[in-house]
Amino acid sequence: MRKPISVIGLLLVLTLGLTVAVQHPQPARAVAGDNLALQWDEVTLQAIRDTRPFPTVAARALAIVHTAIYDAWAAYDSVAVDTRQRLRVTPSLRQPTTERTLANKEKALSYAAYTTLVDLFPTQQPVFADQMTTMRYAIDGSDTSTAAMVGAGAAQAVLDYRHADGSNQAGNYADSCVPACYEPVNTPDTLNSPDHWQPLRLPNGTVQRFTTPHWRTVTPFALTSAAQFRPDHGPAVSVLDGKPSGKYIQEVDEQLKYSANLTDTQKVIAQYWEDGPGTETPPGHWCVFAQWFSRRDKHSLDTDAKVFFGLANALLDASITAWDAKRQWDSVRPITAVRWLKKGQLIQAWGGPYQGTKTIRGEDWQPYQPASFPTPPFAEYLSGHSTFSGAGAAVLKTFASDKFGMSVTIPAGSSPVEPGAVPATPITLTWNSFSSARDQAGYSREYGGIHFEDGDFEARKAGDLAGQQVWTKAKTYFTGKATATT
Repeated sequence: MRKPISVIGLLLVLTLGLTVAVQHPQPARAVAGDNLALQWDEVTLQAIRDTRPFPTVAARALAIVHTAIYDAWAAYDSVAVDTRQRLRVTPSLRQPTTERTLANKEKALSYAAYTTLVDLFPTQQPVFADQMTTMRYAIDGSDTSTAAMVGAGAAQAVLDYRHADGSNQAGNYADSCVPACYEPVNTPDTLNSPDHWQPLRLPNGTVQRFTTPHWRTVTPFALTSAAQFRPDHGPAVSVLDGKPSGKYIQEVDEQLKYSANLTDTQKVIAQYWEDGPGTETPPGHWCVFAQWFSRRDKHSLDTDAKVFFGLANALLDASITAWDAKRQWDSVRPITAVRWLKKGQLIQAWGGPYQGTKTIRGEDWQPYQPASFPTPPFAEYLSGHSTFSGAGAAVLKTFASDKFGMSVTIPAGSSPVEPGAVPATPITLTWNSFSSARDQAGYSREYGGIHFEDGDFEARKAGDLAGQQVWTKAKTYFTGKATATT
């Protein structure tokens, strides 16, 4: 049995029915007995925590790592084909029955994971090298075994493909200006259009910039186009001739109801699912769930090579789906909408840390978020988290069933918004199904004041459709039926 991951510290053994007191999704860290697909997933999540990429970039990284792992694994299966069709073009790459050992699979997928991770997170190379050393794999080029070559070759083929996928990795994922550079309609100081996104000036003086506005140009895994699951209507929060629509007013009033009546449980839900900088991010959250699911059902390496391949690519396509809509409509966030619509009025709302519900000026309204990160730096519609959650739940429940059963206990006073006070007593969040986790993720964005109901519900539906389509395509690779044109 391989040693558990040594570079990620604290062990949290997550077995069925166990609740763990953490604020964010259980960081699985290293668990004795984890298969290597699971271990490399956790290494990837830790790199995401440490380097703080945008959610879109995190989703792409997960897809690349797990695609390389899957493609390396496929060489040791009797029928599966890889995504770059190398096994079809060069049949000799498929390893004979005598070579299809667990040790060879582990080595191949480890070299695949290592090669992609160094490319994606170059500053973390020493961490990845330590991981390989712990597993007793050489990274100095001295290992010329077939398994090492299979893994490195599979990874390089995936990287060569993804380096030209429209993400602009070489430019640090800056706007690729295809078809044109994004320019916000509003400025932090001037609201020219109250139904469009407004960059905020943060407490430290920096001004938000729309992150990865070009993401709809990224090559998807299974989508026929970035707009395939774009809703057939735009945001309900709209303005015509300077006047808010009835739905605009309704959605703002709904936000204020949540704000004025936030319970400790709702506050905990908003914070648990925040997934801001320094966490796994929203797509990584679903990989943490998949890790727990894997341990619950005692998945083999063979199983997880396929499950995480499908899940990660669903998260990638979810990112493209959500950011297509964000760029298409460039829609307003609640913090701007509430302050504009209720300017000059007195409202009942959460008054800030430790202040509870109070009467405030409409233009002073704030969401239930940390002051340093009051709302994400991109448009509202569609909710990215809800799209990721729709896709993640779709894959996991389609692979097995909708039964989940995971719980997390949030310690008293652990809120980053109101530390020491919220929650007043420990609160346990339990998800009996993947669908219930998806729905709670969506509602969390409404409780937290960063998404409207329409942006949440439409995103869940779009994510579900994207996830289903990805899993359908992924299975064609498992069964060897995928062709170069599918």
